[in-house]
Amino acid sequence: MKANTKVAIRTRRIAAAAAASALVLGLAACGSDDKAPGAAGDDKVNITFAWWGSDTRHEVTQKVIAEFEKKHPNIKVTPDYTSWDSYFEKLNVAAAGGNLPDVITQEERFLTEYATRDLLLDLKGLGLDTAKIDSTILDSGSIDGKLYGVATGINVHGVVIDPEIFKEVGVAIPDDTKWTWDDYVATANEISEKSGGKYYGVQNYSFNEVVLKIVARQKGEEVFTKDGKIGVSEATVTEWFQRSVDLLGKGSPDASVSTEVQGAGVEGSLPASGKGAMAWFWSNQLPAISKAAGRPMAILRAPGESQFTRGGQFFKPSMFYSASAKSKHPEEAKLFIDFLINSEEAGKLILTDRGLPGNTDVRAAVVPLLGEADTLGADFVSGLEGVIKDGTPVPPVGSGKATEITGRVNSDVLFGNITPAEGAKRWIEEMTAATS
Repeated sequence: MKANTKVAIRTRRIAAAAAASALVLGLAACGSDDKAPGAAGDDKVNITFAWWGSDTRHEVTQKVIAEFEKKHPNIKVTPDYTSWDSYFEKLNVAAAGGNLPDVITQEERFLTEYATRDLLLDLKGLGLDTAKIDSTILDSGSIDGKLYGVATGINVHGVVIDPEIFKEVGVAIPDDTKWTWDDYVATANEISEKSGGKYYGVQNYSFNEVVLKIVARQKGEEVFTKDGKIGVSEATVTEWFQRSVDLLGKGSPDASVSTEVQGAGVEGSLPASGKGAMAWFWSNQLPAISKAAGRPMAILRAPGESQFTRGGQFFKPSMFYSASAKSKHPEEAKLFIDFLINSEEAGKLILTDRGLPGNTDVRAAVVPLLGEADTLGADFVSGLEGVIKDGTPVPPVGSGKATEITGRVNSDVLFGNITPAEGAKRWIEEMTAATS
């Protein structure tokens, strides 16, 4: 009952936001057209597909859409893409206006919320073919036996590094099977110092909560527990923020530059722009970073994995494909999702940008085609099979607020408005309120 009340409150808030908007931001094409499903001849069924990501992802996805339209000439897929920072703000406004895209790229923190608000279709009920996808992957998008999102693939969060910078400044690349958090800080500081300020050692990691999840798990905690509670301690969050503060102006940029770099996205990150040696990213982001940098990057396991009795890293569904419950063309939406996850044509274009494919046949077709950066990412993930023992609990309704809350609190901590301990207390209070 509490969850339903919370959803109702959030729905009213989103409705108010929609009322303030004269147009649905960037999603005016959503809701499709009114033509009958499977219309033949010159009449095309129009469905809208929304996603976020780098310029590389946008280019590839346009090619995937073109291949799908060749196979299904009666279906027109209208693309709608944006950056991560504004994606869900736009999507929430569209949801409030009843104009969600037919096919939606979802993130795990929002899947439960959208499903419990009856905004998504059950893909299993639609008859989506998932025979070649492991049940554990399907479980990640299932709620109460219904498949509200099918995972595009899996990723692991790690420390992306520029080996050339390490070599140039004469700092050894750490052994990521043994390095500790103290080694992490020392390495970042050493790079900045030995480069004479030419390079930063590491990009700030605390604008979102992903690394906090790893740190918490290393300490036997979870950011979100199985029953939807906040399970990380103030002491752990304080330590996490304190490490960021300790690195400011030494191994990492000051607060102003850190904020600017965070807003620049993947292509504007320290390694991608050639301004720094290390930054935290998902394994599937290696190609985009390498392309922007103009040279190969590498990726390391999280510090501290051998330091504690439990490792903190986890396999994460890269993202999910969902279908809008308001779609006027659910069959066509299903066809497009089927093409995205089950066709070798799509797989050979997407490669590992949305994670290692869940469909085992598609994965087998993709692996031989991988470039150096993709292969590094795939090998990184495969190397952790058997090392990673369990996953993180499904985030509760309201967990989608985590990025906004974390970014805001982190800014106050970095600029010295509050201490790391005060930031930890505020973070837990705000996240508890958001998920209660």
